[in-house]
Amino acid sequence: MRGHLTQTYLIALGSNIRHVRFGGPCAILSSALEEIGRRAITVEAVSPIISSAPVGPSQRRFANAVARISTMHGPGALLGELQAIEHRFGRRDRGGQRWRARVLDLDIVLWSGGTWASPDLLIPHPAFRQRDFVLGPAAGIAPEWRDPLSGLSLRQLHARLTRPKRLPR
Repeated sequence: MRGHLTQTYLIALGSNIRHVRFGGPCAILSSALEEIGRRAITVEAVSPIISSAPVGPSQRRFANAVARISTMHGPGALLGELQAIEHRFGRRDRGGQRWRARVLDLDIVLWSGGTWASPDLLIPHPAFRQRDFVLGPAAGIAPEWRDPLSGLSLRQLHARLTRPKRLPR
């Protein structure tokens, strides 16, 4: 814990495999949010769940959402909590092939403390600026939250990502 101060985070949630106990991907995200709330974590806001195309080799569409949470956990401790939740939902592939189909993926995207770097975790999430399935929902629940590296708000980052591209003359 970091000085027993409340920390705020944006967490990305994703699922694209049905689970026997929890149901389809949308139900899995809802159940995961309930599980997060049962821990020493407060779920402050949740985006609507959206459907997105997979990144990488998976063929199945993903259900995605973003949650703004608060907790006294520092980044490393929160990562441990999120990985324990993934494990509870049947995820066994951490450290395996990237971008494959999965029951549940929970990623720390941003942290109120700014940046964080450890062997297991980088904050901000290295790829969040290029992912509409993260930026869109994140901008919906925390539009003024600023990326500590670029200084741009989530609203600005999302507008940059989604604006029409000009064709060269």
